[in-house]
Amino acid sequence: MPLPSRPLRKLGFLTIGLFDGNDPGRGHESTLEIIELGERLGFDSAWLRHRHLQYGISSPVAVLAAASQRTRRIELGTAVTPVGWENPLRLAEDLATVDVLSGGRLNPGVSVGPPLHYEQVKRALHPDTAASEDFGYARVERLLDFVRGKPATDFSGVEGFEVYSDRVQPHSPGLGSRMWYGGGSLRSARWAGEHGMNFLTSSVVKAEESEDFAEIQLSHVRAFRSAHPDGDRARVSQGLVVIPTDDATPAQRERYEEYARKRLPRTTTPQGPARMMFAPDLVGTSEEIAEQLYAQAAFQEIDEVAFALPFTFAHEDYVQILTDIATKLGPALGWRPAA
Repeated sequence: MPLPSRPLRKLGFLTIGLFDGNDPGRGHESTLEIIELGERLGFDSAWLRHRHLQYGISSPVAVLAAASQRTRRIELGTAVTPVGWENPLRLAEDLATVDVLSGGRLNPGVSVGPPLHYEQVKRALHPDTAASEDFGYARVERLLDFVRGKPATDFSGVEGFEVYSDRVQPHSPGLGSRMWYGGGSLRSARWAGEHGMNFLTSSVVKAEESEDFAEIQLSHVRAFRSAHPDGDRARVSQGLVVIPTDDATPAQRERYEEYARKRLPRTTTPQGPARMMFAPDLVGTSEEIAEQLYAQAAFQEIDEVAFALPFTFAHEDYVQILTDIATKLGPALGWRPAA
């Protein structure tokens, strides 16, 4: 088996947090239990993905606030928050609050672009300003400014019995360095580096200069670091779907393989007008998956991952997958569990 250029330093996982619309509490509790399990297994981070107007977690920041009170060590992230749905000032307040509650463990990941199905949702989301909303990078710049402590107003001081601050409160000094950008294009990679963010690269990239997924992803990692003040030390986390089967039952193994088979056709050519390329899901023993990862050009240049859990599996499947990742796949990649 070829060796990576560096051992895996940080191992995380990403979950979507599905639930039954008639019993949402059970699904949210399952997500919290999975995060608690991740901490016990030694994972370095747990990440939640937004799902608006779907049966998935719509408010990861609120769920992570709960998780912060049920864990003590594991880092907690969003991968990613689409800021087109958010008011940057209010989001900055929520992020800083959860970071304080967690003791400085929050890793907010964000992305730009119009909200999904914007024509259908704009009257509910931005009824008075739908035509003038800016869904570009400037929205993230506002968020970064507020999180990093730049003034949000020219007023501060005492008014009657009330004391006012000119910057977002609470202010969490370390949060600004833990902001991540989830990007799938060269332009996004460069922009994130120029603005001193960390970079999340996932199983979806834009086929701009190539139709080879690994080649595209590597170009994004290098473009980000070349633009970042920290250069090669700038943090990049890779997120792929990995499903180790070491301790899976035969029924689980069959279900996992069928899941990957159904999704495989979308990985062969660019999809849709945006020409998006998808990475194949990696299913097999930890040794097999490790060998496939070592062969990937982008993986050879990073030392952090946030492996994505499949969307539609049961709680017990996630327990098996996470346990195999922590006890078998992670060590095969040179990772050691956190104390």
